Amino acid sequence: MRPAEVEPHEGEVHGQGIGARLNWLRAGVLGANDGIVSTAGIVIGVAAATVERSTIATAGIAGLAAGAMSMAAGEYVSVSTQRDTEQALLDKERGELRDMPEAELDELTQIYQDKGLTADLAAEVARQLTAHDALGAHAEAELGIDPDQLTNPWHAAWASMSAFTLGALLPLLAILLPPASARIWVTAASVVMALAFTGWGSARLGKAPVRPAVLRNVAGGVLAMLVTYGIGALVGTQV
Repeated sequence: MRPAEVEPHEGEVHGQGIGARLNWLRAGVLGANDGIVSTAGIVIGVAAATVERSTIATAGIAGLAAGAMSMAAGEYVSVSTQRDTEQALLDKERGELRDMPEAELDELTQIYQDKGLTADLAAEVARQLTAHDALGAHAEAELGIDPDQLTNPWHAAWASMSAFTLGALLPLLAILLPPASARIWVTAASVVMALAFTGWGSARLGKAPVRPAVLRNVAGGVLAMLVTYGIGALVGTQV
């Protein structure tokens, strides 16, 4: 008689794909936050120095384009390096499984013993897992890598670039659409609300506490806007 299938507890995520999901979440949230904060910093700093709408728009659009490309390139290089390292470790593990299978079986047995299993049970678990999927069992236990869920640099790059662009559009529109007298206040309020939302969303998707995520996002954005506004106001009075 087969045992009944056990469902995950509420709030837990089981099964394959969690690594890819967290990678997308990290890239997306990082891209959106960078787009909001960096573009808001640019346009508020420029708006503090000049009321010329064309100057502010040029600076904001240039910052959006440069930031989006930088995020995409940075994520691609970073995740590619991680993937190359994972592939190299897996190639090494394949060679060891081919050349010294008994030593690898003993190593896997010892890992499970160190986790608390008895020697006999650890040996049986190691044998069964190796027979089912030798590379998967050894890679997960020894390296913490799932060979079927390697990070994808293109996914991370596109997620970061798209999220950055969407995030950057908010402060750019918020600074250009209102009248000159209200630009900075409207932009600041929009940025605070957007950062609170992205902090809430990332915490909910990642099953993490909401309050610290929101506070971190908002505090970082407010600090960036204050610094760039001060610089812009100082430069504007000197030029």
